[in-house]
Amino acid sequence: MTTTTSARVDPILGGLAVPTGLLIDGTWRDAADGKTFPVTNPATGETIALIADGGPEDAHAALAAAARAQSTWAATAPRERSEILRRAYDLLIERGDFLATVVTTEMGKPFDQAQSEVVYAAEFLRWFSEEAVRIGGDHTITGNGADRIIVTSEPVGPCVLVTPWNFPLAMGTRKIGPAVAAGCTVMMKPAEQTPLTMLALAQIMQEAGLPDGVLNVVNTSDPGAVVTPWMSSGTARKISFTGSTEVGKLLLRQAADTVMHSSMELGGNAPFIVCADADIDKAVDGAMTAKMRNMGEACTAANRFYVHRSVAATFAERLAARMAEMKVSNGFDEGTDVGPLIDPDAQAKVQGLVDDAVGRGATVLTGGTAPDTPGYFYLPTVLTDVPTDSRFMTTEIFGPVAPVIPFDDEDEVIRIANNSDWGLAGYIFTQDIDRAFDLGERLEVGMVGLNTGLVSNPAAPFGGVKQSGLGREGGKVGIEEFLEYKYFAVPRRRAV
Repeated sequence: MTTTTSARVDPILGGLAVPTGLLIDGTWRDAADGKTFPVTNPATGETIALIADGGPEDAHAALAAAARAQSTWAATAPRERSEILRRAYDLLIERGDFLATVVTTEMGKPFDQAQSEVVYAAEFLRWFSEEAVRIGGDHTITGNGADRIIVTSEPVGPCVLVTPWNFPLAMGTRKIGPAVAAGCTVMMKPAEQTPLTMLALAQIMQEAGLPDGVLNVVNTSDPGAVVTPWMSSGTARKISFTGSTEVGKLLLRQAADTVMHSSMELGGNAPFIVCADADIDKAVDGAMTAKMRNMGEACTAANRFYVHRSVAATFAERLAARMAEMKVSNGFDEGTDVGPLIDPDAQAKVQGLVDDAVGRGATVLTGGTAPDTPGYFYLPTVLTDVPTDSRFMTTEIFGPVAPVIPFDDEDEVIRIANNSDWGLAGYIFTQDIDRAFDLGERLEVGMVGLNTGLVSNPAAPFGGVKQSGLGREGGKVGIEEFLEYKYFAVPRRRAV
């Protein structure tokens, strides 16, 4: 295990620069009051850009632009919307290294993982470019034969989209793709930690031919000052948010005032269950993916590792050995496996969770501390003998820490795994297919990885139950979140 840092790499590649303003009605502009806020590189703590800091006046301008563009965009042919998204997909793939450089610079993930995110993000645009021309309806006859029932689908209208910092490109395309495909206009508020990636995406969407006013981006250091005017306007008809459960609840309360459509992808507390008959090497491989992808800063990250007592020691030792070998470094350094956490608060939170568990009797097999280097790094950590009253059981870690808890009885582990306010993802490792589906069906989650540590896929419905959210993103149902049904009652000329 090594820890190093390297010189900052600016978010500029191949002569292409990232905008730093607001995008409103097709025009890049400064904030109305001229304010800016800094974006920092979490690997160094250095400021990499000053970004236009939008406020209420900018929010109202973006809303007005989206409202003006809505009727025209809704009437645009599905094939035209499809082709714009497909051109945007091609541009993302073409500029993959450039976009990955932006992501790594402002978010910190290793460059190869940023490259993977670009491909993942682009797939949402390709997927929804294909769904745009498949928006359907229905035609049936009433039970008494007197009338026709014709059902059509229409865009819900202007949408408020709010994205997080951990996958700044993919979370953007996962929301923009279906909104644009459905015929909705957008007011986008990117995370204040990672606005450059969204601004680069917006620039590409323009280049792909998206009309003025369809996508409006307002960066801000004060989310409430921008999002609240949108939520209370009555003009915005949809909120799609990815972030914390706490903020999601606040937005739902605001959405209630105007009865907005709401999609919420909120926190997670994913259980990772390793049964007695599991292939331990495959389980460790799956754990490395489910835990260490994106430094553990993922809502789908494995949070609680429940391992059958007969194999718990072997699993923990092999996992610790793999984690100890990982290179912790600036994301641009060759061979980096683990980049920095997003900011000092994230680093302090992870350390606090580890200290809490150790103070209650947990044992550190590897890691357990932050390295003495610039940036917000944390060493990959494996803990055993983790008590069930530790904060790990009720807190989303969002960091590279794997607490291992042994279990003896499958009914008991399901009960414990379900004892959570969240229910986004869960993971099960077993070589018995009947056991796999039995446990998977009993887990109170929206997504289950069976003998795999990766559940995210643009072709699959992404989302959770309980306080992990409402609605689904991706898959065939992803576009339905941005559509309304309209029913026409038509008397039949020759009623039966």
